[in-house]
Amino acid sequence: MEPSTVDSWSLGSHVFSSRLLVGTGKYKDFPTMKRALEVSGAEVVTVAVRRLDLSKQGEESLLAWIPKGMTLLPNTAACFTADEAVRTARLGRELGMGDLVKVEVIGDRRTLFPDVVGLVEASRILAKEGFIVLPYTNDDPVTARRLEDVGCAAVMPLGAPIGSGLGIRNPYNLKIVMETVKVPVLVDAGVGTASDAAVAMELGAVAVLMNTAIAEAGDPVLMAEAMRDGVRAGRKAFLAGRMPMRLHAAASSPMTGLVGSPR
Repeated sequence: MEPSTVDSWSLGSHVFSSRLLVGTGKYKDFPTMKRALEVSGAEVVTVAVRRLDLSKQGEESLLAWIPKGMTLLPNTAACFTADEAVRTARLGRELGMGDLVKVEVIGDRRTLFPDVVGLVEASRILAKEGFIVLPYTNDDPVTARRLEDVGCAAVMPLGAPIGSGLGIRNPYNLKIVMETVKVPVLVDAGVGTASDAAVAMELGAVAVLMNTAIAEAGDPVLMAEAMRDGVRAGRKAFLAGRMPMRLHAAASSPMTGLVGSPR
């Protein structure tokens, strides 16, 4: 799919028109995953390098079911140190997955919150090695600035804990992050339904990445379509600019010059 030049966005030399990024985990089977990826309209799909079974070939391999034309975004999921994340990113590139990498350095097994110290270090190393680094981080503007300073192409703050489906829990922090850095801000993790995706985009996110919300839906293919439309609606609302919020009512029609009213 050739990306449109209308309202497109970029990561390094990569240019995209879809603002929905999707994952490949937790689907009940590969055919369902493939169909969901297709209807999502997404151009970027993330793959956990450490969870790939390289012994699988043909239709037994997850990679064989990813629609042609999608850009791979290898990630360092299940890495708990900067060293692990760096090695995993290098492995993804050696496997031919390209120069994009979503960097995860997990600091807590229960919440899956990031270890920001390790994340900044891994991101610094990988950016120097020529990777286009997208770090999964918390919704802290100070950490976001440090990630930008070490050369990250974007920052990816969580909307809520990974796989929780809780939606956007702290829109104010996300908005501050967007005001703090100049690189693109992609909301990653916590989205549960299409309205969550729309909220993220209305806040000004460049894009939204999700996996569980689609894969664990009752109908993953239909949810993928809903997420596609939610992201598009949220982006249009952001570009349009919402009306001011008011404490009191304001009539939709003028209150002067009414028929039968005194002049």
